[in-house]
Amino acid sequence: MVQKSDDFQKKLLATFKVEAGEHLNALSSGLIALEQSPPAEKQSGLIETIFREAHSLKGASRAVNLAEIETICQSLESVFSSLKRKEIKLSPGLFDLLHKAVGALGNLLLSVEAQRTAAEKSLVAQIAQELEAATKGVLPEPKGEGFKRTEQSSAAAVPEGLPVPAERALPAETVRIRAGRLDSLLLQAEELLSAKLTMKQRTSELQNLKATIGAWEKEWTRVHPALRDVQKFLETNGKQNGNGRQNAQIRSLVEFLDWNRSFVKSLVTALDSLAKAAEQDHRSLGGMVDNLVEDVKRACMLPFSSLLEIFPKFIRDLSRDQEKEVDWVSQGEEVQVDRRILQEMKDPLLHLVRNCIDHGIEKPAERTRKNKPSRGTVTVAISQRDGNKVEILVSDDGSGIDVAKVRAAALKLGIITSEQEKALDEQQVLSFLFHSGISTSPIITDISGRGLGLAIVWEKVEKLSGTVSVESHPDRVTTFRIVLPLTLATFRGVLVRLDEHRFVIPTAHVERVVGVSKEGIKTVENRETIELDGQAVSLVRLASVLELPHKAIGTETAAKAPAVVLSSAGKRIAFLVDEISAEQEVLVKSLGPQLSRVRNVAGATVLGTGKVVPILNVPDLMQSAMRIAPIPAAADAVAEKIEPTRKAILVAEDSITARTLLKNILESAGYSVKTAVDGLDAFTTLRTEDFDLVVSDVDMPRMSGFDLTAKIRADKKVSELPVVLVTALESRQDRERGIDVGANAYIVKSSFDQSNLLEVIRRLI
Repeated sequence: MVQKSDDFQKKLLATFKVEAGEHLNALSSGLIALEQSPPAEKQSGLIETIFREAHSLKGASRAVNLAEIETICQSLESVFSSLKRKEIKLSPGLFDLLHKAVGALGNLLLSVEAQRTAAEKSLVAQIAQELEAATKGVLPEPKGEGFKRTEQSSAAAVPEGLPVPAERALPAETVRIRAGRLDSLLLQAEELLSAKLTMKQRTSELQNLKATIGAWEKEWTRVHPALRDVQKFLETNGKQNGNGRQNAQIRSLVEFLDWNRSFVKSLVTALDSLAKAAEQDHRSLGGMVDNLVEDVKRACMLPFSSLLEIFPKFIRDLSRDQEKEVDWVSQGEEVQVDRRILQEMKDPLLHLVRNCIDHGIEKPAERTRKNKPSRGTVTVAISQRDGNKVEILVSDDGSGIDVAKVRAAALKLGIITSEQEKALDEQQVLSFLFHSGISTSPIITDISGRGLGLAIVWEKVEKLSGTVSVESHPDRVTTFRIVLPLTLATFRGVLVRLDEHRFVIPTAHVERVVGVSKEGIKTVENRETIELDGQAVSLVRLASVLELPHKAIGTETAAKAPAVVLSSAGKRIAFLVDEISAEQEVLVKSLGPQLSRVRNVAGATVLGTGKVVPILNVPDLMQSAMRIAPIPAAADAVAEKIEPTRKAILVAEDSITARTLLKNILESAGYSVKTAVDGLDAFTTLRTEDFDLVVSDVDMPRMSGFDLTAKIRADKKVSELPVVLVTALESRQDRERGIDVGANAYIVKSSFDQSNLLEVIRRLI
């Protein structure tokens, strides 16, 4: 009974947290709106709404025995009851106190299950006393006006070109469902895309089979007259030539061939019917899956208003701490986007808005000196683009970005050299703001100055397959522009082939596909280029960028070799491939927490054939392409197609995700790979097969990587075999143990980079 009671209490508290969060949001939003000095009629309505929200939260907290929350809500009720009776008036000091009380409620809500400390109880009592004193007109001194929220922009407040929001529609009937359950439904619906792709593959295979039988029919039509001649010969001369038995055998063979033709024709008819049914099923299944996934995606989408509701309070508090006066303008809050994207974008948007206030907006006296309004404006505008993308503009009308300081910071950190700095234009210099460590702040504070905020923005946006850029006009406007997909998990991708390896490139980054002739490749500044639209575009081989075995360009066997022109961050590079297979919808699969960041690889997908294919990270590809040494076109044109000697590697790893990825990386680099599920399995395999190297995890069942290495070193047959340990264990003691047992290399997964692994293997074998 005690266990059941505890479980019920936990469920009750979980329900309370959700309800209390909604009440707190309503309280905070109501206070922000009330602070804008609305007309008397609207003011009365807001006071009544906030009063009811405080009352409801008080009742809910009483039901779960949270006395501290109940105490503050009771005091809030008293204040708003006095406001309703017009016994006290609204003032900056009262607003400060009310926001302080709501903030305290939020902190208490974060730890509803914990025992209250003496300090927390004292703070609750103090706030309750101050609120009760406020009902008698006794208030603390205000910090200043500081903040104002604007729901709709004015010509003076909003940068030119920003959209004007439409009226927000009233919500339809809704039901409450756990976010985790919705995510589970979405994942299961998206898995059906694999079934759709498999159905398409099977339909294609049936069509290919029909084509094969069509070739048989063509050949049969060619030899059929000869068969008829044999039949006629047997009918006229069969009894006269004296070979009765042989003639009977030939006649039997001819009859079988006739029967075989009828039988195959019946198979063709059945196959044709099956292919048509499969095509119809594919269209039907495809339509149902697409509609289901789209509907579940929409169910998982939320308006930006659910994210932006925290910003008015955040900006109010920050601007008052900085002694600045700020107007908050939000537009396009009704635009809906994947809930997972909203969660990921919370911190980046907070970083950007914090930068706007800390670095951009000046203090009132300085703005007055510059003949600017004393109040600055921070604007967040959201709009939908191209049907499946969303654009977020974060702007401020402050002092702008000092490009000279950015140049100096980039030089100091060694990101660029003095010679490179001279050739960079202003926009290229501004892009350095997204590098870790770059900051124009003269001092490090708890708000900014460490040069990490914009780097975090860049990483988050890149993770979501989006782009971010910045424009700045001194003393006018600075705008950060973020473009993101509306939904995650699926996108359109181009399937390309390099020898026997296949990869997917996101269509969003594919500018065009071109054919490259040997004569069209020119060398400019010691780099291969092709001409597109009158401009020279760098040309690289995708195999070289991915560190695959280099083979001759396809121009030797074809008039033109296929190339994919990719664009990212304003740059264009053409990548040579062996074949461009198709464009299709792609379901993204994560590489797992063990390999959260692999250079040039964004994830993986499963084709209709069941083959796992890497999805390439285009920004990484662009950077890798700029680092590789150029390969002269003339040398490649006469290169012979040489198959490299394939070295054999044994991979011992108990995690199927890490095992599959390591196998894919090593096979892509040209190695022959066999896998084992743990150390014992690996050592058994070593007794029966020959290998050039072993890559092993450490923490595995039955036999660890340390024990496997020790056994290898103790066995005369394989004692000289190189062993590379790839593990999550990164302590000094573990590294020393790896050395003691005889490992040749020790690579920590947290800092894993496939190029490091491949370089170590090349050195060892």
